[in-house]
Amino acid sequence: MNRYLIAHATHPQWRMAATLVLAQLRAQLASRAAEGTGSAPTLALLYITDHYANEAEAILAHLGAELPEVTDWSGTVGVGVAVTGVEYFDEPAMAVMLCDIPADQYRVFSGVTPLAPGFAAQTALVHADGHAPELGELIEEMAARTSSAYLFGGLTASRQQSVQFAQSGDGYLRGQGRSSGVFHGGLSGVAFGPGVALLSRVTQGCAPVSPAGGEHVITEAERHVVYQLDGRPALEVLLQELGVSLDQPQQALEAVRATLAGLVEPQARDALRKRHAADDHANARVTPDSRVIGRGGLFGPDVRVRHIVGLDPQRGGVALAERVTEGMRLAFCQRNVQAARTDLIRICTEIRAELEPDDLLFDSALLSTPSAGSNTTSEPTAPTLAARPAVPAREIAGAIYVSCSGRGGPHFGGPSAELQLVRHALGDVPLIGFFAGGEIAHRQLHGYTGVLTVFLAPEGGQA
Repeated sequence: MNRYLIAHATHPQWRMAATLVLAQLRAQLASRAAEGTGSAPTLALLYITDHYANEAEAILAHLGAELPEVTDWSGTVGVGVAVTGVEYFDEPAMAVMLCDIPADQYRVFSGVTPLAPGFAAQTALVHADGHAPELGELIEEMAARTSSAYLFGGLTASRQQSVQFAQSGDGYLRGQGRSSGVFHGGLSGVAFGPGVALLSRVTQGCAPVSPAGGEHVITEAERHVVYQLDGRPALEVLLQELGVSLDQPQQALEAVRATLAGLVEPQARDALRKRHAADDHANARVTPDSRVIGRGGLFGPDVRVRHIVGLDPQRGGVALAERVTEGMRLAFCQRNVQAARTDLIRICTEIRAELEPDDLLFDSALLSTPSAGSNTTSEPTAPTLAARPAVPAREIAGAIYVSCSGRGGPHFGGPSAELQLVRHALGDVPLIGFFAGGEIAHRQLHGYTGVLTVFLAPEGGQA
C-alpha cells in the first residue's frame, strides 16, 4: 500500500481551485507511475468549504471527468477543511485525498446506494445532515451494520447548502434515476472491510468546571430537564460550582452561558467497564474508573457535551440540548484551550506509541477500534509496564480528522494551530478532514470534539 495522495487549494473561483488540486494530484500520480509503486487509487474523499456549496454538483462532475480512474467519491461540506498541518477556515477551499485501498475492501453508500448485505463492513466513515429526522436512529442502524459497531465522521456544516458527496462505481438503485452524486439530508459515507486496518481516537475540547467532586448522578429528570443531581436541585449544584448566585442575575447569566454539560449514558459506562474487565483478564492491564471525569481531570471518550438551553428557578431545573434520564452521569464543563491542546497531543502520542512498539513499553489502553479484527476500546488510563514481543512498526498510509466548527485555529491560539499540533505530534502524514456541525464516533454524536482516524499500511509493508 502506498501513502494516500493529498491535494488542496483555495481560490475565490472553484474552477481555479480545482485546477490547482488536479495539478497536484497528477504530479503525484505521475511520480508514483515513474517509480512503479502501484496503480491509481479508485476511492477519493472530497471536502469543500461552504463558500463552494452551491456549486457542489459542478465540482464533483468536473473532478470526476478529469480523474476517470477514480470510480468512487465520498465527502461533504464544512465551514472549514483540514489537511496536513493546514486548515482553511471560513474561506473558499477544497481538498481531495486519493485512498490506496483495494476495491473489494470498501463500499460507498448513500440513500440511493445502500450498503449491500454481502459486504462485510468492519467500520465506516459517515457524513450526515444534522437536520435529518431521527438522526440518532440512523447512526445506530448504520453502526449495527458494521462488525465493530464503530463509526467515525461528522455532520455537514454550511451557511449555504448542506451537501454530501456519494458517488459509487457500483451504480444506484433501480427506479431512482441518474444521480449526480450530490445529496441533501440523511447520511452517506464509506464502509471499510476487515482488510482495512485503522486506529481511531476522540479528543475532547472541554474541561470540568470542578474536576474534584464535579461529577454527579442524575436522580430526577424529565425529558430535557435535569431537576436533581445526587438528590439536590440541579440549578443549586450548577450555581455552586460556578460560584455565582441568582441575587446577581447578570453575572449568573453570563457564567451559565459559558457553561455546558458532559453526559454519559449508564449503559455506556457499563459497557466500558465490561470491555476493560475483558482487557484486564487478557492483558493484565489496570481497569480504569468508568466515569465522566477521568484521570488528569479530563473527559473520557464516551462523554457527550451538550449546551445548557434554559433554567427553571421554580423547580431548580437545568434544561439541556438532549433528552436525559435518571442514572446518567453529568459534569458541568466549559471550553478549555489548554485541556483541548493536552488531550489532542495525548491521542496523537497514543497512536504513535501503538504504531512503534518495543520489547518493553508503557502500555496504554485504546480509545476506539484500534485495527481491523480488534475489540479493544477504552478511555485514557494510567500507563502500566507490560512486556510485548518485538514486532515491526506499522506505517500510516493516511488520516482523517473531523473537528468541531467551534474549535479550529482561533480556539487553539492562531491560524492552523490545531492542525499544526496534530502534525507535530502525529508526524507528516497525509491528512484530510473538515470542521463539522457535530462529530460522530462509535455510535454517538459528539460536540466540541475532534475525531482522528489513521489508516495503516499492511503489516510488514511500507506505506
